[in-house]
Amino acid sequence: MRLLTVRHTTTYRYARPVTFGQHRLMLRPRDSHDLRLMSAELTLSPPGDVRWLHDVFSNSVSLVDFQAAASTLVISSTLKIERYGLEGPVFPIAPEAEFYPFIYSSSDRVDLGRLLEQHYPDLDGTLARWAESFVTSRPMRTLDLLKNMNAALQPHIVYGERHELGTQVPAETLRKKIGACRDFAMVFIEAARYLGFGARFVSGYLYDPALDKGDATPATAATHAWAEVYLPGAGWVEYDPTDVLIGGEALIRVAVTRDPSQAIPISGSYSGAASDFLGMTVEVTVTAQS
Repeated sequence: MRLLTVRHTTTYRYARPVTFGQHRLMLRPRDSHDLRLMSAELTLSPPGDVRWLHDVFSNSVSLVDFQAAASTLVISSTLKIERYGLEGPVFPIAPEAEFYPFIYSSSDRVDLGRLLEQHYPDLDGTLARWAESFVTSRPMRTLDLLKNMNAALQPHIVYGERHELGTQVPAETLRKKIGACRDFAMVFIEAARYLGFGARFVSGYLYDPALDKGDATPATAATHAWAEVYLPGAGWVEYDPTDVLIGGEALIRVAVTRDPSQAIPISGSYSGAASDFLGMTVEVTVTAQS
């Protein structure tokens, strides 16, 4: 178990005081057997009225109505978390799913629903060919298939932060050979769905344990995105194709959704001219207590 403190501060700056529409925040994780939320603090400037709810995926969401106009908006979240680093599938997968291809039970298929379906166009079959390249035999071990696919993007796709809204079409990421973590995640998710797996999108934070050397310097962290695949017997297993991780304490889960558009950490609006917006900064740090 590792005790982590996550600080995430987003600052928006405007040329003059503007009024703000309602903002939707997804910054607070839910308690689980592998992640225990010890405390959560949300600081807002200017102040706002906060209402909490659970979305359709049972993620914790806060809706904020700000009370005053301002030229600077600061949203700061501080989390204290106990993270239990579970590497790979915690339990052996069910015998009927040990080899690919397999068929989910009828009840699992009903519950997985659209998590089994591809969401993005693949008109020339780029994604399909990429996914099929990992099926080297039939049958083959399910865990080997997913492990190989999870490790295949990093050597060939250049990681690059994208500040544009939205996610690239997975086939486009494969063609351009460049993408952000959410693009890596969606290539893996869409390929898994193409092959018949139930898969979903995860947003949260990435912590590099190698940076934690016990000194006073905070470890560098970032907002991050990865995937989960449902394997009978083992449940939801985390796959991070950006950093080639399968589970582990480095992945700090905040929200799980069907699509990245449903997992935006902060979204909202303001009343004013487009030229009023001067820019935004995001600062994320993770510190570990031994």
